[in-house]
Amino acid sequence: MDDHIVKQQTAIPGPKSLEILERRNKYVPKGISNNCHSFVKKAEGAVVEDVDGNIYIDFAGAIGTLNVGHSHPKVVKAIQEQASQFVHTGFNVMMYESYIELAERLCKLAPGEFAKKAAFFNSGAEAVENAVKIARKYTKRQGIISFTRGFHGRTLMTMTMTSKVKPYKYEFGPFAPEVYKAPYPYVYRRPEGISEQQYSEMMIDQFKQFLIAEVAPETIAAVVMEPVQGEGGFIVPDIAFVQRIREICTQYGILFVADEIQAGFARTGKYFSIEHFGVVPDLITISKSMGAGVPISGVIGRAEIMDAAASGEIGGTYSGSPLGCQAALAVLDIIESEKLNERAAMLGDRIIDKMKQLSTRFDCIGDVRGLGAMCAMEIVKDKLTKTPDKEGVAKLVKAAGERGLMILSAGIYGNVIRLLMPITITDEQLEEGFQILEEAFADVYHNNESTVLAGR
Repeated sequence: MDDHIVKQQTAIPGPKSLEILERRNKYVPKGISNNCHSFVKKAEGAVVEDVDGNIYIDFAGAIGTLNVGHSHPKVVKAIQEQASQFVHTGFNVMMYESYIELAERLCKLAPGEFAKKAAFFNSGAEAVENAVKIARKYTKRQGIISFTRGFHGRTLMTMTMTSKVKPYKYEFGPFAPEVYKAPYPYVYRRPEGISEQQYSEMMIDQFKQFLIAEVAPETIAAVVMEPVQGEGGFIVPDIAFVQRIREICTQYGILFVADEIQAGFARTGKYFSIEHFGVVPDLITISKSMGAGVPISGVIGRAEIMDAAASGEIGGTYSGSPLGCQAALAVLDIIESEKLNERAAMLGDRIIDKMKQLSTRFDCIGDVRGLGAMCAMEIVKDKLTKTPDKEGVAKLVKAAGERGLMILSAGIYGNVIRLLMPITITDEQLEEGFQILEEAFADVYHNNESTVLAGR
């Protein structure tokens, strides 16, 4: 009896997918990338079936959108019940209680013992855009600081704040003014001979120097930081670094904005990843797994800051839609009832252990890192030089996909394998997924295996 979860009925992509792919190439612009060239038929939990009947294990989670898994019954029920009553009225035309309930619950969950308010939008980029607007309105300042390797979106403002040039910014300028990028720690690539503590202190000193050499702090409205960088390669900063940035912001009246769009909603073992750092932000941006696949985003913050904008100055036609609000409420119920924060912490330990086992076999794995279930491996051509291997990672993604495992790359150099499987993934699905990942490594890096373990 075949008890494997992954099942391949055809080559990947199969004939039906290839037929649809022809239509996609004819009518959809090439600027929209596709990690997988197959087309989904249905998905549940951490398992996806394509139109050809091939079954995959999902370690990508729609780029961190599906912490509660595909088509969770509670989310599906919430959407169906809402759609049967009304689909949309526009919150700025006629309000609905689910928006209020969601705002109330998130304000109570967000860190900080002070009055908070929340506003909802559609996408992560919109959340960041509105956090910038609110910060500027409140402080009466224009400057915004983001960080190297940070990713905040693809709109004009958020693209400007984003660090990676290709593919996100190349030839799309000119960019928005008064946006500055400060250095952000990258422990794996710190200078040789420097301890992690020394490196953290050096990075804090560089930030202080940045506020002298690059921009005056009195002109800065907000510092926007991903507590764990997502697209940048799952870079986890030192706690002291984050705390010192918060202290400097307080010193100069700069708002501290935590971008939780990829790291929030139980991914790191907390509702918000900033909780790991003992820091209370002024504003928090949220999206992705907030709606389990239904578009919704938001900004949570201190009530007096959130009230800086006058009536009509923020919002939008579909902002905080009824479907999105109900999906988000269901997500919060699932995180609580299924103890997903605890599950993410345990899952992260297992993932890191699996990655470390792989690193003992394959010398191409230069670094293993993560926080909770937000984990990654950095792939290099040589462990001594740490030369990024972007081409190898592209081959890994392809080799895994052809075997029925969906994974994603990341990093400023495109040489990081990031894992964002649903936190609800079963132990069996996780185990089989890593078996497939190991096979993909063996296929791509068969000449790179450790001499100690080669041939096992």
